[in-house]
Amino acid sequence: MEPIQIFDEKAIQGMDLLFHHYWILRSEHPDWYQLIREREKVLRRYIGEKFGLRLIIHQHFIKLEKIPVEPEAWMGIQNFQEPMDYAIFCCALSFLEGKAVDEQFLLSELCQEIQSNYPLEDGLDWTLYTHRKSLIRAVQVLMEFRLIRTIDGDISRFDTYEEQEVLYEATTYSRYFLRSFPDDFTSYRDWTELLEEDWKLNQEDERRKRVYRKLFFSPGVYRTDSQDLDFLYIRNFRNRLSEDIEQHSNYKLHVFKNTAFLSTAEPRSYHQVYPNTKGSTDLMLQLSKELHDHPEKYVPNESGEILLTDGEFEALIDGMRARLEGGWAKHFRDAGTKAVCTELVETMKEWMMAETDEAASLIRIKPLLGVIAGEYPADFEKGDAKK
Repeated sequence: MEPIQIFDEKAIQGMDLLFHHYWILRSEHPDWYQLIREREKVLRRYIGEKFGLRLIIHQHFIKLEKIPVEPEAWMGIQNFQEPMDYAIFCCALSFLEGKAVDEQFLLSELCQEIQSNYPLEDGLDWTLYTHRKSLIRAVQVLMEFRLIRTIDGDISRFDTYEEQEVLYEATTYSRYFLRSFPDDFTSYRDWTELLEEDWKLNQEDERRKRVYRKLFFSPGVYRTDSQDLDFLYIRNFRNRLSEDIEQHSNYKLHVFKNTAFLSTAEPRSYHQVYPNTKGSTDLMLQLSKELHDHPEKYVPNESGEILLTDGEFEALIDGMRARLEGGWAKHFRDAGTKAVCTELVETMKEWMMAETDEAASLIRIKPLLGVIAGEYPADFEKGDAKK
């Protein structure tokens, strides 16, 4: 008789690995692969019940298809800089569909196929530097995901020499990168229909699955209005949610009036946590402290947001700079205030701590920023600055 599996520490570790990696390759992490296989039943059951996600077990890899409730800008491939990168990448995936495992091909062959299948009217011109750089980024991501391997040559030289040749080889994983859909992919008119297709399969306990995905996939969840059903679910069932999350993960649920999020006391090396070691998060902690110190000046609206014009935000950063610049990273000390503001806002947007209204030139500071604040010690200028 097969022993009953329980959701123990191994299962907790397995789920954490699944949520923080696109896939687990057996050849690279045989111990991770084995751990998840040993807890496959409890992981599949829990992830199916709470998240409605598909767990794929293959002899060469394990993959959890992580589908968000709503796609966010920061969820894309970090190395890609423009839509062309994604288009070239998808054309390359189509090319790899026709290749057998370990079949070799040349960069020129790949370029020709991508060029002929490129969907946009303007097309691709490999004599253009920007187009070649886009291809390089796409190919580098193919290699990072282990979809192809380099046999001979160097793709980086393609940016200066369009006749550069590289010999590649298709891997076992190249056919499994994209999700499979029940209908022909071309039958979907836009990305919203792809998300709708997923929820057709998850109509049972849909609210719970939406909430779990939001909490585990995003820095935080916001209350959009008084009738926000997802946030009402979190508030009404916070005790049950908190107990379940702590029993099945190393995270702790925090619920405030306008936001909810998960935290961890012991982050792993592969986790992306806030705050991190980057200088930008130092400034964000100081910004939070500044807003907390002047509640009469920075009054949040009903949703907990603080609205600032571009000019008001620059003045705020200027004031911080006058008092705290000595502890800032050199990158920010050397940059002008406008450049600091631009980088800071972009980082805050990535952490769902700010939104911008370009038309009105407004910056919307979100409640999540105010959860943690930081400051230097009074004598920080005498030595190394520390929070």
